[in-house]
Amino acid sequence: MTSNTPLAPCSILLLAGGRGQRMGGQDKGLLDWHGEPLIAHLHRKTRPLSDDLIISCNRNLEKYAPYADQLVHDDEGDFPGPLAGIRAGLKAARHPHLLVLPCDVPRIDAALLQSMRETAGQHPDKPLMLRHGEHWEPLLCMIPVALSAAFETAWNEGERSPGRLMRKLGATALQCPDNDPRLANLNTPELLSTHRTVSD
Repeated sequence: MTSNTPLAPCSILLLAGGRGQRMGGQDKGLLDWHGEPLIAHLHRKTRPLSDDLIISCNRNLEKYAPYADQLVHDDEGDFPGPLAGIRAGLKAARHPHLLVLPCDVPRIDAALLQSMRETAGQHPDKPLMLRHGEHWEPLLCMIPVALSAAFETAWNEGERSPGRLMRKLGATALQCPDNDPRLANLNTPELLSTHRTVSD
């Protein structure tokens, strides 16, 4: 269902700050897929949607800089996890909502991004997460920036799971089909290689 209501401006956060353990420690966002780094695919799909494109990265800042309006990094060392990157993105965001995507979902499409924004607009005070079947995708989400303080409080109380935190905050689910190819996480060398041979 498509709404005729104009979508509110949003900031966009691309998460590329992980350790890349499943990739043997490589910086995942810079790995090649279809002749370009993964981050370039996400940049191309999100650039038209916002004038505030943020990348969370903890190394290779000079390589990520051309793809972002802002770079943020974790405020603690040793790769404390994606919630740290989300917190940094919420602090930097210039718009009322932050659309969050991991750098390893190059198959996400404009229709799904549109649905995320429309659904978030219907529940402007709550986080939104994608879900397929019973499985939540906490790193494909939209978060009201007004919840930044709640994220900080939870972090200081020891919470490290973005999904658990957003469910506690009453998250809305945007249901996707089971095994939706748009949600494919290319987060291992095998997945990256398998999907490399499939047309985008």
